[in-house]
Amino acid sequence: MPKDNSIKSVLIIGSGPIVIGQACEFDYSGTQAARSLREEGIKVILINSNPATIMTDPMMADRVYLLPLNVTSIEQILQENDIDAVLPTMGGQTALNLAKEAEELGIWEQYNVRLIGVDIKAIDKAEDREQFRQWMIKLGVTVAKAKTANSFLEGKEFAQEMGFPLVIRPSFTLGGTGGGFVNAPEDLDEALNRGLQASPIHEVLVEQAVLGWKEFELELLRDSADNVCIICTVENFDPMGVHTGDSITVAPAMTLSDTAFQLMRNTAIMMMRDLGNFAGGCNVQFAMNPETEEIIAIEINPRVSRSSALASKATGYPIAKVATKLAIGYRLDELNNQITGNTSAFFEPTLDYVIVKIPRWNFDKFKGAKDTLGLQMKSVGEVMAIGRSFTEAIQKACQSLENNAIGLGYYGKSLMKTDDILESLKTPKWDRIFRIKDALMAGVSVNSISKASHGIDKWFLNEIKKLCDIEKEIAKYKLDTLPTDLLQTAKTNGFGDEQICRIMNDGTEDELYEKRKSLGITRVFKMVDTCAGEFEAVTPYFYSTFEKLSIEHG
Repeated sequence: MPKDNSIKSVLIIGSGPIVIGQACEFDYSGTQAARSLREEGIKVILINSNPATIMTDPMMADRVYLLPLNVTSIEQILQENDIDAVLPTMGGQTALNLAKEAEELGIWEQYNVRLIGVDIKAIDKAEDREQFRQWMIKLGVTVAKAKTANSFLEGKEFAQEMGFPLVIRPSFTLGGTGGGFVNAPEDLDEALNRGLQASPIHEVLVEQAVLGWKEFELELLRDSADNVCIICTVENFDPMGVHTGDSITVAPAMTLSDTAFQLMRNTAIMMMRDLGNFAGGCNVQFAMNPETEEIIAIEINPRVSRSSALASKATGYPIAKVATKLAIGYRLDELNNQITGNTSAFFEPTLDYVIVKIPRWNFDKFKGAKDTLGLQMKSVGEVMAIGRSFTEAIQKACQSLENNAIGLGYYGKSLMKTDDILESLKTPKWDRIFRIKDALMAGVSVNSISKASHGIDKWFLNEIKKLCDIEKEIAKYKLDTLPTDLLQTAKTNGFGDEQICRIMNDGTEDELYEKRKSLGITRVFKMVDTCAGEFEAVTPYFYSTFEKLSIEHG
């Protein structure tokens, strides 16, 4: 059906202060939502306590309120404006929790305001750990063995029943706040107290740990006619045990068999259709046993998430913009796809490139902070790279980290002795990808590294080994003897000019640039068009690579 014309004005709830797990990704989504609504002639009122955002620019909304994100502020806005609907799905967990609080106090009903993009039952089913678990059991979706505790003694009793290792997951929190692994009884008390205090409803899920399982995320959109499409499937490089915001992630999924993917896809669609009576976006996370391909549902977020922002950039599909249009009544097949210009938005992107996201941490600025990664997100940002292969994308991402790495390596600045490398892989830390590379360069087997890292998929490790083999070959030459085909192979696999010079210990970046340019090994640009060239794209979104047959540039 077309747009709901009864909606003349919408209140968008922002995400508030920038905190770990909830930062510029939500500003990106909120800005898209505001523009999407104003395109339809709908008046936009926006609340966000953070003035350092694009969404609070006066150009973005008809009226902007820089007020604390609480019920008092919401009531003030509703008194001062004639608002028809509120969109809380663009402001992360903060906005959802505020929408729920206002609902419980009867504020939306009092001011005759509708919730769009989500409903309260969906928020409860998704964010309340016990409701989510019971809902999954009712749907026939497997979940990890778990029990919900509302007190310290209850949690302790459940933990002793289940045995260790365990996961503590607080309800209604973002970025894994308050959560963590408990490997031994002596760690339980602190973990339980932390989780209960972090949850706004003083509730935690005491769950069996599935360490070493693979983790996947699916980004979905659903309209009022129950049409669902999957925009992106993201695979975590790190196995279960590292928060997805702290994990290297890859899109599209690289190591899924078709049967496992179809099972995951069908399960995610079933979950979203049963979640509630609303149209918009959601994010579903699964864990998969690498031996049996059994999957379990980890969680579902009934909102635009950090991963949605990544998926939008990765695919070129404007998730927040389309989710907003769906929330005001449009169907997916009624919306024009703004990527191709001649197809509807009811299609699933096809990628002919690989995206790699690597998180960024600033542990050096937080003295005393533990640099071990776990269920609680610690990264303060991320980089995203696009390449024609995983090897190219991972190298480009490493080059963007601003941590003195030159591609996947430190070249003469190794931080660890070879004897200690394998031991270090047992504990996930910010530099594990570099330690893996060091181990492979030192001759450690892929099997040994996979085992030490609790199950990083061997496909990824073999791809990194391919980079090590190219590097060892490059090291045999000098600038004037480096073979053309080897230089082409190196550039195709993401090696930078300076990186190659460091490996050879010869020449400068400028000298290598001139050499490869004279050999015709130059950068080309390819388009991110969401449909792998099946339709002509009209968006000017490009990435560079060294593959042939495209727009050439030095």
